[in-house]
Amino acid sequence: MPPLDGIRIVDLTRVLAGPFCTMMLGDMGAEVIKIEEPEHGDEVRGWAPFIDGWSSYFLGVNRNKKSVALDLKAPEGVSALRALVRDADVLVENFKPGSLEQLGFGYEAVSAINPTLVYCSISGYGQNGPLAGLSGYDAVIQGESGLMDVTGQPDGPPTRVGIAITDYLAGLYASQGILLALIERRRSGLGQHVDIALFDSLMSALTLPAGLWFATGESPRRMGNDHPSIAPYETLSARDGFIIIGAGNPRLWTQVCAALGIDHLIEDPRFLTNDDRLRNREALKAELHAVLQQRNLDELIACLRDHGVPCGRVRTVAEALEDPQLQAREMVIAIPHAALGSIRALGNPIKLSRTPYSIREAPPGLGEHTESVLKMLWTSAKDR
Repeated sequence: MPPLDGIRIVDLTRVLAGPFCTMMLGDMGAEVIKIEEPEHGDEVRGWAPFIDGWSSYFLGVNRNKKSVALDLKAPEGVSALRALVRDADVLVENFKPGSLEQLGFGYEAVSAINPTLVYCSISGYGQNGPLAGLSGYDAVIQGESGLMDVTGQPDGPPTRVGIAITDYLAGLYASQGILLALIERRRSGLGQHVDIALFDSLMSALTLPAGLWFATGESPRRMGNDHPSIAPYETLSARDGFIIIGAGNPRLWTQVCAALGIDHLIEDPRFLTNDDRLRNREALKAELHAVLQQRNLDELIACLRDHGVPCGRVRTVAEALEDPQLQAREMVIAIPHAALGSIRALGNPIKLSRTPYSIREAPPGLGEHTESVLKMLWTSAKDR
């Protein structure tokens, strides 16, 4: 039996952070009822690229959900949502703070209907503080958090990370917060409000840059692919592409030298300690570049791995998706889909030995489950 079997989630989220959170919980057995407005639904349904009219963006984060189309500005929609909330274990929403209160579904109102409900809010800046009323978007928060200021080349502009990292972090924290609240509910019998901010989530991942500032009073600077505390721990150029070498301790540095046939550098006074290597980083790069340019990536990686050195090539996303390791770990999966036949998607990285995740529902069409869910509500109310 899946670990979250029997848990019902009312999902009032759209776009990415919330849908990613509820998909992860759905993978683990929760029943996720995705509430969408009837005309267009989740706005990412309209985002390119498309597969036969289906947004690949939507398909990527909405499996294991039932879509129910409700107009929350109409009395019948409000009544249906209130009935769903009454029997649910979790409600997840990512409306702008204050918006659901206006519709009668803020935390206080909902907890009065169902005191055992775990109510999770995902927003840009949280439910309190001077920025609480602002909408949250990944690119904006990457800039406001300082992440962009430490990303990119030293002589280039601030750079956004290539994925919506803020949304994924917030989605993961939200799922963790929900699980913690469900565990606590076993003791108290009560739900609670889980308040997740994209800004908080991203700031929590800036431990190293924040630590540098706390320690030195100097704001970290962009360093490209260099590491501020370790060398060599960076991207280097081989004859036919780029390689990443991670010599995170003195032992690994000696193993790099042995693998590349540059043992003389071990006793070189410029590179004796990690601090020495940091001070002489450019000279170190020049020494390594002279050796790496003489060899191909396949040869280099094989040799370095034989010596126990963490390393890898810089690959395209397409190349990474073809890695046999992902196939072995079931991280690229095929999901049967009524309209598309089958879709490829990324699997769930949480591997449980006895109760693994499962794919029970393909990403739904807009309102696909409205009739069945409303019928279930009607039957449940009749049986009371």
